[in-house]
Amino acid sequence: MATDAQSASGAAAAADPAQQVQDIALGILGQTNSFILGLMRPWNAYQIGIILALFVVAHLLRAIFGPRLHDWMRTREGWPKWRMRLLVMLHRRLRLVFFVLTAWPTYWIMQEATWPSRSYLIGIAGSLALAWLVIAIVTRLITNGFIRAVVRYAGWTWATLIILDLTDEAQSLLDSLSVTIGETRLSAWLVVQAVAVLWALIFVARLASSTASGQIRRNEEISPSMQVLAVKFVQVALYGAAFFIGLRTVGVDLTGLAVLSGAIGVGLGFGLQKVVSNLVSGVIILLDKSIKPGDVISLGETFGWIQTLGARYASVLTRDGKEYLIPNEDLITGQVVNWSHSNEFVRLDIYFGTAYGDDPHEVRRIAIGAAASVDRVLRMKAPVCHIVGFGDSSVDYILRFWIRDPTAGLTNIRGNVYLALWDAFRENGISIPFPQREVRMLNDAEDGAAPTRA
Repeated sequence: MATDAQSASGAAAAADPAQQVQDIALGILGQTNSFILGLMRPWNAYQIGIILALFVVAHLLRAIFGPRLHDWMRTREGWPKWRMRLLVMLHRRLRLVFFVLTAWPTYWIMQEATWPSRSYLIGIAGSLALAWLVIAIVTRLITNGFIRAVVRYAGWTWATLIILDLTDEAQSLLDSLSVTIGETRLSAWLVVQAVAVLWALIFVARLASSTASGQIRRNEEISPSMQVLAVKFVQVALYGAAFFIGLRTVGVDLTGLAVLSGAIGVGLGFGLQKVVSNLVSGVIILLDKSIKPGDVISLGETFGWIQTLGARYASVLTRDGKEYLIPNEDLITGQVVNWSHSNEFVRLDIYFGTAYGDDPHEVRRIAIGAAASVDRVLRMKAPVCHIVGFGDSSVDYILRFWIRDPTAGLTNIRGNVYLALWDAFRENGISIPFPQREVRMLNDAEDGAAPTRA
Protein backbone atom coordinates (compact mmCIF):
# COMPACT_ATOMS: atom_id res chain seq x y z
CA MET A 1 0.00 0.00 0.00
CA ALA A 2 2.84 2.39 0.84
CA THR A 3 4.42 1.67 -2.52
CA ASP A 4 1.17 2.45 -4.37
CA ALA A 5 0.80 5.72 -2.46
CA GLN A 6 4.37 6.75 -3.33
CA SER A 7 3.78 5.92 -7.00
CA ALA A 8 0.59 7.96 -7.07
CA SER A 9 2.26 10.97 -5.44
CA GLY A 10 5.18 10.72 -7.89
CA ALA A 11 2.80 10.63 -10.87
CA ALA A 12 0.91 13.64 -9.52
CA ALA A 13 4.18 15.55 -9.05
CA ALA A 14 5.25 14.69 -12.58
CA ALA A 15 1.90 15.74 -14.02
CA ASP A 16 1.83 19.03 -12.08
CA PRO A 17 4.37 20.88 -14.31
CA ALA A 18 2.66 19.56 -17.42
CA GLN A 19 -0.67 20.83 -16.13
CA GLN A 20 0.88 24.23 -15.43
CA VAL A 21 2.29 24.44 -18.95
CA GLN A 22 -1.10 23.51 -20.38
CA ASP A 23 -2.91 26.13 -18.29
CA ILE A 24 -0.44 28.85 -19.29
CA ALA A 25 -0.65 27.91 -22.96
CA LEU A 26 -4.46 28.02 -22.81
CA GLY A 27 -4.32 31.43 -21.12
CA ILE A 28 -2.00 32.84 -23.79
CA LEU A 29 -4.20 31.35 -26.52
CA GLY A 30 -7.25 32.97 -24.96
CA GLN A 31 -5.55 36.36 -24.84
CA THR A 32 -4.47 35.96 -28.46
CA ASN A 33 -8.05 35.18 -29.53
CA SER A 34 -9.34 38.19 -27.60
CA PHE A 35 -6.72 40.38 -29.25
CA ILE A 36 -7.61 39.14 -32.74
CA LEU A 37 -11.33 39.65 -32.10
CA GLY A 38 -10.57 43.12 -30.81
CA LEU A 39 -8.91 43.96 -34.10
CA MET A 40 -12.28 43.52 -35.80
CA ARG A 41 -13.67 46.56 -34.01
CA PRO A 42 -13.90 49.70 -36.16
CA TRP A 43 -11.51 51.89 -34.20
CA ASN A 44 -8.94 49.11 -33.91
CA ALA A 45 -9.12 48.63 -37.68
CA TYR A 46 -8.65 52.37 -38.07
CA GLN A 47 -5.55 52.23 -35.85
CA ILE A 48 -4.09 49.40 -37.93
CA GLY A 49 -4.68 51.48 -41.02
CA ILE A 50 -2.96 54.46 -39.39
CA ILE A 51 0.02 52.26 -38.42
CA LEU A 52 0.33 51.00 -42.00
CA ALA A 53 0.09 54.58 -43.28
CA LEU A 54 2.83 55.66 -40.87
CA PHE A 55 5.00 52.80 -42.12
CA VAL A 56 4.47 53.95 -45.73
CA VAL A 57 5.36 57.53 -44.74
CA ALA A 58 8.51 56.30 -42.99
CA HIS A 59 9.45 54.31 -46.11
CA LEU A 60 9.01 57.37 -48.33
CA LEU A 61 11.01 59.58 -45.97
CA ARG A 62 13.75 56.99 -45.95
CA ALA A 63 13.77 56.94 -49.76
CA ILE A 64 14.07 60.74 -49.83
CA PHE A 65 16.56 61.42 -47.04
CA GLY A 66 18.54 58.14 -47.12
CA PRO A 67 20.70 58.94 -50.19
CA ARG A 68 21.24 62.52 -48.99
CA LEU A 69 22.40 61.32 -45.59
CA HIS A 70 24.68 58.79 -47.27
CA ASP A 71 26.28 61.49 -49.46
CA TRP A 72 26.69 63.78 -46.46
CA MET A 73 28.38 60.99 -44.48
CA ARG A 74 30.92 60.48 -47.28
CA THR A 75 32.05 64.09 -46.86
CA ARG A 76 32.69 63.72 -43.12
CA GLU A 77 36.44 63.11 -43.17
CA GLY A 78 38.37 63.05 -39.93
CA TRP A 79 35.39 62.22 -37.73
CA PRO A 80 35.92 59.77 -34.84
CA LYS A 81 35.29 56.16 -35.73
CA TRP A 82 32.56 55.71 -33.09
CA ARG A 83 30.61 58.63 -34.52
CA MET A 84 30.78 57.26 -38.06
CA ARG A 85 29.68 53.81 -36.86
CA LEU A 86 26.69 55.40 -35.10
CA LEU A 87 25.71 57.25 -38.27
CA VAL A 88 26.04 54.08 -40.35
CA MET A 89 23.83 52.18 -37.90
CA LEU A 90 21.19 54.94 -37.95
CA HIS A 91 21.34 55.06 -41.74
CA ARG A 92 20.64 51.33 -41.93
CA ARG A 93 17.65 51.74 -39.60
CA LEU A 94 16.41 55.03 -41.03
CA ARG A 95 12.97 53.61 -41.78
CA LEU A 96 12.54 52.60 -38.14
CA VAL A 97 13.78 56.02 -36.97
CA PHE A 98 11.22 57.82 -39.13
CA PHE A 99 8.48 55.46 -37.96
CA VAL A 100 9.27 56.31 -34.31
CA LEU A 101 9.40 60.03 -35.11
CA THR A 102 5.97 59.92 -36.76
CA ALA A 103 4.22 57.34 -34.55
CA TRP A 104 4.67 59.12 -31.22
CA PRO A 105 3.37 62.55 -32.33
CA THR A 106 0.39 60.77 -33.90
CA TYR A 107 -0.24 58.93 -30.64
CA TRP A 108 -0.03 62.13 -28.57
CA ILE A 109 -2.40 63.98 -30.91
CA MET A 110 -4.95 61.17 -30.80
CA GLN A 111 -4.65 61.01 -27.01
CA GLU A 112 -5.73 64.67 -26.85
CA ALA A 113 -8.33 64.55 -29.63
CA THR A 114 -10.22 61.34 -28.83
CA TRP A 115 -10.62 58.52 -26.31
CA PRO A 116 -7.37 56.90 -25.09
CA SER A 117 -8.59 53.46 -26.16
CA ARG A 118 -8.74 54.65 -29.76
CA SER A 119 -4.95 55.15 -29.85
CA TYR A 120 -3.95 52.08 -27.82
CA LEU A 121 -2.54 50.05 -30.75
CA ILE A 122 -0.60 53.05 -32.06
CA GLY A 123 1.01 53.42 -28.63
CA ILE A 124 1.98 49.75 -28.63
CA ALA A 125 3.48 50.01 -32.14
CA GLY A 126 5.40 53.15 -31.17
CA SER A 127 6.68 51.55 -27.95
CA LEU A 128 7.83 48.43 -29.78
CA ALA A 129 9.61 50.45 -32.46
CA LEU A 130 11.30 52.69 -29.90
CA ALA A 131 12.40 49.71 -27.78
CA TRP A 132 13.84 47.91 -30.80
CA LEU A 133 15.70 51.05 -31.89
CA VAL A 134 17.19 51.71 -28.43
CA ILE A 135 18.25 48.08 -28.02
CA ALA A 136 19.88 48.10 -31.46
CA ILE A 137 21.87 51.22 -30.54
CA VAL A 138 22.91 50.01 -27.06
CA THR A 139 24.02 46.57 -28.22
CA ARG A 140 26.51 48.19 -30.59
CA LEU A 141 28.72 48.64 -27.51
CA ILE A 142 29.26 44.85 -27.52
CA THR A 143 32.22 44.03 -29.77
CA ASN A 144 31.61 40.28 -30.04
CA GLY A 145 29.20 39.66 -32.92
CA PHE A 146 27.64 36.47 -31.54
CA ILE A 147 27.07 37.87 -28.05
CA ARG A 148 25.72 41.09 -29.55
CA ALA A 149 23.15 39.17 -31.60
CA VAL A 150 22.09 37.03 -28.60
CA VAL A 151 21.67 40.08 -26.36
CA ARG A 152 19.83 42.01 -29.05
CA TYR A 153 17.25 39.31 -29.75
CA ALA A 154 16.84 38.56 -26.04
CA GLY A 155 16.30 42.26 -25.35
CA TRP A 156 13.77 42.57 -28.15
CA THR A 157 11.88 39.54 -26.86
CA TRP A 158 11.78 40.78 -23.27
CA ALA A 159 10.80 44.33 -24.30
CA THR A 160 7.97 42.94 -26.44
CA LEU A 161 6.68 40.87 -23.52
CA ILE A 162 6.77 43.91 -21.22
CA ILE A 163 4.96 46.14 -23.70
CA LEU A 164 2.31 43.49 -24.39
CA ASP A 165 1.98 42.80 -20.63
CA LEU A 166 2.84 39.11 -20.99
CA THR A 167 5.75 38.95 -18.55
CA ASP A 168 3.85 37.08 -15.82
CA GLU A 169 2.70 34.39 -18.24
CA ALA A 170 6.19 34.03 -19.73
CA GLN A 171 7.77 33.84 -16.28
CA SER A 172 5.28 31.19 -15.14
CA LEU A 173 5.88 29.20 -18.32
CA LEU A 174 9.68 29.26 -17.89
CA ASP A 175 9.42 28.48 -14.19
CA SER A 176 7.27 25.43 -14.89
CA LEU A 177 10.01 23.97 -17.11
CA SER A 178 12.20 22.61 -14.32
CA VAL A 179 14.11 19.59 -13.12
CA THR A 180 14.84 18.56 -9.54
CA ILE A 181 18.29 17.27 -8.62
CA GLY A 182 18.31 16.16 -5.00
CA GLU A 183 17.10 19.14 -3.03
CA THR A 184 17.87 21.63 -5.80
CA ARG A 185 15.17 22.72 -8.24
CA LEU A 186 16.56 24.05 -11.52
CA SER A 187 14.11 25.85 -13.79
CA ALA A 188 14.43 27.54 -17.15
CA TRP A 189 13.53 30.86 -15.51
CA LEU A 190 16.42 30.48 -13.03
CA VAL A 191 18.82 29.75 -15.91
CA VAL A 192 17.63 32.84 -17.81
CA GLN A 193 18.04 34.97 -14.69
CA ALA A 194 21.52 33.59 -14.04
CA VAL A 195 22.68 34.20 -17.61
CA ALA A 196 21.27 37.74 -17.68
CA VAL A 197 22.69 38.73 -14.29
CA LEU A 198 26.08 37.15 -14.95
CA TRP A 199 26.34 38.81 -18.35
CA ALA A 200 25.42 42.21 -16.92
CA LEU A 201 27.92 41.92 -14.07
CA ILE A 202 30.69 40.64 -16.35
CA PHE A 203 30.02 43.51 -18.76
CA VAL A 204 30.32 45.99 -15.89
CA ALA A 205 33.48 44.23 -14.66
CA ARG A 206 34.99 44.35 -18.13
CA LEU A 207 34.20 48.05 -18.48
CA ALA A 208 35.66 48.80 -15.05
CA SER A 209 38.69 46.64 -15.81
CA SER A 210 39.38 48.48 -19.09
CA THR A 211 39.08 51.85 -17.36
CA ALA A 212 41.34 50.82 -14.48
CA SER A 213 43.88 49.26 -16.85
CA GLY A 214 44.07 52.46 -18.87
CA GLN A 215 44.65 54.51 -15.73
CA ILE A 216 47.38 52.13 -14.53
CA ARG A 217 49.20 52.09 -17.88
CA ARG A 218 49.17 55.89 -18.06
CA ASN A 219 50.80 56.16 -14.63
CA GLU A 220 54.50 56.70 -15.36
CA GLU A 221 55.47 56.27 -11.71
CA ILE A 222 54.64 52.54 -11.88
CA SER A 223 57.19 50.29 -13.57
CA PRO A 224 56.04 48.32 -16.64
CA SER A 225 56.22 44.97 -14.84
CA MET A 226 54.18 46.26 -11.89
CA GLN A 227 51.68 47.73 -14.33
CA VAL A 228 51.13 44.31 -15.88
CA LEU A 229 50.84 42.69 -12.44
CA ALA A 230 48.36 45.34 -11.24
CA VAL A 231 46.25 44.97 -14.39
CA LYS A 232 46.12 41.17 -13.97
CA PHE A 233 45.16 41.52 -10.30
CA VAL A 234 42.37 43.98 -11.10
CA GLN A 235 41.01 41.73 -13.84
CA VAL A 236 40.99 38.61 -11.63
CA ALA A 237 39.39 40.49 -8.73
CA LEU A 238 36.65 42.13 -10.80
CA TYR A 239 35.74 39.05 -12.85
CA GLY A 240 35.82 36.80 -9.78
CA ALA A 241 33.59 39.20 -7.83
CA ALA A 242 31.17 39.43 -10.76
CA PHE A 243 30.93 35.65 -11.01
CA PHE A 244 30.29 34.99 -7.31
CA ILE A 245 27.96 37.98 -6.87
CA GLY A 246 25.96 36.85 -9.89
CA LEU A 247 25.58 33.32 -8.56
CA ARG A 248 24.61 34.63 -5.14
CA THR A 249 22.07 37.04 -6.64
CA VAL A 250 20.12 34.31 -8.42
CA GLY A 251 20.08 32.14 -5.29
CA VAL A 252 22.80 29.58 -6.00
CA ASP A 253 24.26 28.10 -2.82
CA LEU A 254 27.99 28.76 -2.96
CA THR A 255 28.77 26.09 -0.38
CA GLY A 256 28.09 23.55 -3.10
CA LEU A 257 31.14 24.83 -4.95
CA ALA A 258 33.39 23.18 -2.36
CA VAL A 259 33.13 19.87 -4.21
CA LEU A 260 33.88 21.64 -7.49
CA SER A 261 36.95 23.35 -6.03
CA GLY A 262 38.19 19.97 -4.78
CA ALA A 263 37.79 18.48 -8.24
CA ILE A 264 39.64 21.42 -9.75
CA GLY A 265 42.46 20.91 -7.24
CA VAL A 266 42.81 17.27 -8.27
CA GLY A 267 42.83 18.30 -11.92
CA LEU A 268 45.54 20.87 -11.25
CA GLY A 269 47.63 18.27 -9.49
CA PHE A 270 47.50 15.75 -12.33
CA GLY A 271 46.75 17.37 -15.68
CA LEU A 272 47.48 21.08 -15.39
CA GLN A 273 50.96 21.13 -13.93
CA LYS A 274 52.50 22.99 -16.86
CA VAL A 275 49.68 25.53 -16.94
CA VAL A 276 50.01 26.26 -13.22
CA SER A 277 53.80 26.37 -13.54
CA ASN A 278 53.53 28.99 -16.29
CA LEU A 279 51.02 31.00 -14.26
CA VAL A 280 53.23 31.00 -11.16
CA SER A 281 56.32 31.77 -13.26
CA GLY A 282 54.51 34.74 -14.80
CA VAL A 283 53.69 36.12 -11.36
CA ILE A 284 57.32 35.63 -10.23
CA ILE A 285 58.63 37.44 -13.32
CA LEU A 286 56.32 40.37 -12.66
CA LEU A 287 57.24 40.53 -8.97
CA ASP A 288 61.03 40.34 -9.29
CA LYS A 289 61.03 42.64 -12.37
CA SER A 290 63.68 40.53 -14.09
CA ILE A 291 61.85 40.89 -17.41
CA LYS A 292 59.41 43.64 -18.33
CA PRO A 293 57.67 44.82 -21.51
CA GLY A 294 60.14 46.59 -23.78
CA ASP A 295 63.23 44.66 -22.64
CA VAL A 296 65.55 43.25 -25.29
CA ILE A 297 66.35 39.60 -24.56
CA SER A 298 68.14 36.62 -26.06
CA LEU A 299 66.93 33.11 -25.34
CA GLY A 300 68.75 30.44 -27.28
CA GLU A 301 68.53 31.42 -30.95
CA THR A 302 65.74 33.93 -30.30
CA PHE A 303 66.65 37.62 -30.11
CA GLY A 304 64.02 40.34 -29.80
CA TRP A 305 62.13 42.56 -27.43
CA ILE A 306 59.26 41.78 -25.09
CA GLN A 307 55.94 42.88 -26.53
CA THR A 308 53.58 41.62 -23.83
CA LEU A 309 53.73 39.54 -20.66
CA GLY A 310 50.72 37.25 -20.44
CA ALA A 311 49.51 34.89 -17.77
CA ARG A 312 50.93 31.89 -19.63
CA TYR A 313 53.57 33.18 -22.05
CA ALA A 314 55.67 36.17 -23.06
CA SER A 315 55.47 37.57 -26.57
CA VAL A 316 58.90 38.28 -28.11
CA LEU A 317 59.05 40.18 -31.40
CA THR A 318 62.20 39.68 -33.48
CA ARG A 319 63.78 41.98 -36.05
CA ASP A 320 62.43 39.92 -38.95
CA GLY A 321 58.82 40.37 -37.80
CA LYS A 322 58.37 36.94 -36.22
CA GLU A 323 56.59 36.83 -32.87
CA TYR A 324 57.62 34.03 -30.53
CA LEU A 325 55.34 32.96 -27.68
CA ILE A 326 57.76 31.76 -25.01
CA PRO A 327 56.27 29.98 -21.95
CA ASN A 328 56.96 31.79 -18.70
CA GLU A 329 58.53 28.66 -17.23
CA ASP A 330 61.32 28.79 -19.85
CA LEU A 331 62.12 32.36 -18.83
CA ILE A 332 62.51 31.22 -15.21
CA THR A 333 64.42 27.96 -15.71
CA GLY A 334 66.43 28.85 -18.83
CA GLN A 335 69.39 31.18 -19.31
CA VAL A 336 68.07 34.50 -20.57
CA VAL A 337 70.25 37.41 -21.69
CA ASN A 338 68.47 40.67 -20.87
CA TRP A 339 70.24 43.37 -22.85
CA SER A 340 68.34 46.18 -21.11
CA HIS A 341 67.75 44.88 -17.58
CA SER A 342 69.42 47.61 -15.53
CA ASN A 343 70.12 50.14 -18.31
CA GLU A 344 69.76 50.57 -22.05
CA PHE A 345 73.49 50.63 -22.88
CA VAL A 346 74.86 47.75 -24.95
CA ARG A 347 78.51 47.27 -25.92
CA LEU A 348 79.34 45.64 -29.24
CA ASP A 349 82.67 44.23 -30.45
CA ILE A 350 83.95 43.85 -33.99
CA TYR A 351 87.26 42.34 -35.14
CA PHE A 352 89.51 43.32 -38.04
CA GLY A 353 93.11 43.12 -39.16
CA THR A 354 95.61 45.32 -41.04
CA ALA A 355 98.92 44.71 -42.77
CA TYR A 356 102.19 44.66 -40.80
CA GLY A 357 103.43 47.63 -42.75
CA ASP A 358 100.75 49.96 -41.32
CA ASP A 359 101.37 51.99 -38.18
CA PRO A 360 99.22 50.42 -35.40
CA HIS A 361 98.90 53.74 -33.56
CA GLU A 362 97.48 55.36 -36.69
CA VAL A 363 95.21 52.36 -37.28
CA ARG A 364 93.74 52.66 -33.78
CA ARG A 365 93.12 56.39 -34.18
CA ILE A 366 91.43 55.98 -37.56
CA ALA A 367 89.29 53.06 -36.34
CA ILE A 368 88.06 55.03 -33.29
CA GLY A 369 87.21 58.02 -35.47
CA ALA A 370 85.37 55.85 -38.00
CA ALA A 371 83.26 54.21 -35.29
CA ALA A 372 82.44 57.56 -33.68
CA SER A 373 81.18 58.89 -37.03
CA VAL A 374 78.29 56.38 -37.12
CA ASP A 375 74.99 57.87 -35.92
CA ARG A 376 73.90 55.29 -33.32
CA VAL A 377 77.35 54.98 -31.68
CA LEU A 378 77.41 56.87 -28.37
CA ARG A 379 79.83 59.76 -27.88
CA MET A 380 79.48 59.75 -24.10
CA LYS A 381 80.99 56.24 -24.04
CA ALA A 382 83.79 56.70 -26.53
CA PRO A 383 84.83 53.76 -28.75
CA VAL A 384 88.12 52.04 -27.99
CA CYS A 385 90.43 49.95 -30.14
CA HIS A 386 93.06 47.44 -28.95
CA ILE A 387 95.55 45.06 -30.51
CA VAL A 388 94.60 41.49 -29.63
CA GLY A 389 97.25 39.51 -31.49
CA PHE A 390 99.73 39.09 -34.33
CA GLY A 391 98.32 36.76 -36.90
CA ASP A 392 99.89 34.93 -39.84
CA SER A 393 99.25 37.77 -42.28
CA SER A 394 97.81 40.66 -40.24
CA VAL A 395 97.86 42.56 -36.99
CA ASP A 396 94.54 41.76 -35.28
CA TYR A 397 92.44 44.43 -33.55
CA ILE A 398 89.22 44.62 -31.59
CA LEU A 399 86.98 47.71 -31.84
CA ARG A 400 84.47 48.27 -29.02
CA PHE A 401 81.64 50.79 -29.06
CA TRP A 402 78.38 51.45 -27.20
CA ILE A 403 74.78 51.93 -28.30
CA ARG A 404 71.59 52.57 -26.32
CA ASP A 405 68.90 51.32 -28.72
CA PRO A 406 69.35 47.56 -29.19
CA THR A 407 65.72 47.31 -30.32
CA ALA A 408 66.80 49.06 -33.55
CA GLY A 409 69.02 46.07 -34.40
CA LEU A 410 72.56 44.85 -33.81
CA THR A 411 73.57 43.46 -37.19
CA ASN A 412 72.82 46.72 -38.99
CA ILE A 413 74.93 48.84 -36.63
CA ARG A 414 77.85 46.40 -36.93
CA GLY A 415 77.55 46.62 -40.71
CA ASN A 416 77.55 50.42 -40.60
CA VAL A 417 80.72 50.47 -38.47
CA TYR A 418 82.47 48.00 -40.80
CA LEU A 419 81.53 50.19 -43.76
CA ALA A 420 82.87 53.30 -41.98
CA LEU A 421 86.14 51.41 -41.31
CA TRP A 422 86.42 50.45 -44.97
CA ASP A 423 85.96 54.04 -46.14
CA ALA A 424 88.40 55.42 -43.54
CA PHE A 425 91.09 52.84 -44.35
CA ARG A 426 90.84 53.56 -48.10
CA GLU A 427 91.16 57.29 -47.52
CA ASN A 428 94.26 56.85 -45.33
CA GLY A 429 95.98 54.09 -47.29
CA ILE A 430 95.47 51.39 -44.68
CA SER A 431 95.44 47.94 -46.30
CA ILE A 432 93.47 44.95 -45.13
CA PRO A 433 95.50 41.79 -45.90
CA PHE A 434 94.08 38.48 -46.88
CA PRO A 435 95.73 35.03 -46.83
CA GLN A 436 97.83 34.17 -49.93
CA ARG A 437 99.31 30.84 -51.00
CA GLU A 438 102.07 30.22 -53.52
CA VAL A 439 101.88 27.01 -55.57
CA ARG A 440 105.00 25.77 -57.38
CA MET A 441 104.73 23.26 -60.23
CA LEU A 442 107.84 21.04 -60.37
CA ASN A 443 108.93 19.55 -63.75
CA ASP A 444 109.38 15.75 -63.63
CA ALA A 445 112.19 15.86 -66.20
CA GLU A 446 114.22 18.37 -64.20
CA ASP A 447 113.49 16.51 -61.05
CA GLY A 448 114.74 13.22 -62.53
CA ALA A 449 112.47 11.20 -60.37
CA ALA A 450 109.30 9.53 -61.52
CA PRO A 451 106.21 10.03 -59.43
CA THR A 452 105.46 7.26 -57.09
CA ARG A 453 102.28 5.37 -57.76
CA ALA A 454 100.25 4.25 -54.83
